[in-house]
Amino acid sequence: MKRRFSLVPLVVIAIVFYIINVYVLSGLQFLIHSKLLVPGFWIFILTLTVALFIAIRRFQKLGMHTFFQWVSHIFLGLVIVEIIFAAFLLLGDIYRLGVSLFTYFQPNGFHWVPRSAYWIDFSFLILIAAVLLFFYGITKGKYAYRVIKHTLYFDDLPASFDGFTLTQISDVHAGSFTNPKEVQKGIDLINAQKSDLFVFTGDLVNNAATEIQPYLGHFAQIKAPFGQFSVLGNHDYGDYIKWPNEEAKIKNLEQLKQYHAAIGFKLLLDEHVELRKGDDKIILAGIENWGIGFGERGDLEQALANTQRNDFKILLSHDPSHWDAQVKNHPSKIQLALAGHTHGMQFGIEAFGIKWSPVKYRYNHWAGIKEENGRYLNVNRGFGFLGFSGRIGIWPEITVIELRRKLQNSTN
Repeated sequence: MKRRFSLVPLVVIAIVFYIINVYVLSGLQFLIHSKLLVPGFWIFILTLTVALFIAIRRFQKLGMHTFFQWVSHIFLGLVIVEIIFAAFLLLGDIYRLGVSLFTYFQPNGFHWVPRSAYWIDFSFLILIAAVLLFFYGITKGKYAYRVIKHTLYFDDLPASFDGFTLTQISDVHAGSFTNPKEVQKGIDLINAQKSDLFVFTGDLVNNAATEIQPYLGHFAQIKAPFGQFSVLGNHDYGDYIKWPNEEAKIKNLEQLKQYHAAIGFKLLLDEHVELRKGDDKIILAGIENWGIGFGERGDLEQALANTQRNDFKILLSHDPSHWDAQVKNHPSKIQLALAGHTHGMQFGIEAFGIKWSPVKYRYNHWAGIKEENGRYLNVNRGFGFLGFSGRIGIWPEITVIELRRKLQNSTN
């Protein structure tokens, strides 16, 4: 039976969008005294809305294309900027409503307090700032790589590995890249860290293995003395596009695994390796994607097979929900887990002591270091981007982690 399409959500969204635009226009009319403002405003909104519908229809037939990217980003930017402007207008209107109600008790009686020109000007400046920030996010912000460093202390770290460093990136999403020169800057920054170990925690592509082809030479430059290791993420399995048949989908995954090898990444598929320094060792394990709502493929027990409870272990697992579900309380202690997946939603704020992104309402821990039960999790904010071709406030991340022994630290 064919599923019936409901127009109700679309109508509700259209009504809300119309109300926001009417409210924003009322603020603009306070600033711009021109007969062309109203017709020009509505012609722009209508043209952009029609263009979005056309872009969506083409996307359904052709997949991702340049027209869709530009129209969707302009529309998304418009909505975000209008919401911000409307929010500030609303604050001013709530204030003047309160003052107006207060006049009811005055001798001269009730009267409406007009909007403050100063507040409208301030709100408009916020609007301009939001436009500029959004423009920066889709032109520069998505390649504004940041190196974030952490030093973690362990009482059971083998002595030979005191001071051992690793570099982690995650979520490359090569199919979203449009500027190889900017990507190369990120690669150079990775190699500049000169870490002992390099790890990649999944989502090399958006959907198809061929997306990484133009960048094989870039990522093949990444080298570390103890090797380069990787795992798969949810997007690597090709689950989000339609394939001619199951055989084509399987072939795509096998091709992607070959590309991991071609760039020098040792792909860990529910398995582990031993990293040795002198007589000491640490276990580096990696599992296939395991994430609540994104496919629970990985087998942690298989990845840890033949390891000992007192071995020092580092786990590569793409989705941070795996840490909560299986890792942090696992009988065989996993001292450090490395994940990605969230991208920090590519939008948020991390400044002035504030750490916020809408993704926090989906994941308990969505970026940076978390410690619980004597075990650590690091969630990388992602090297690339997906969907929204930009980043605002949550910048692409290269993580560097130094492992130190607690006992040595306490004697210094």
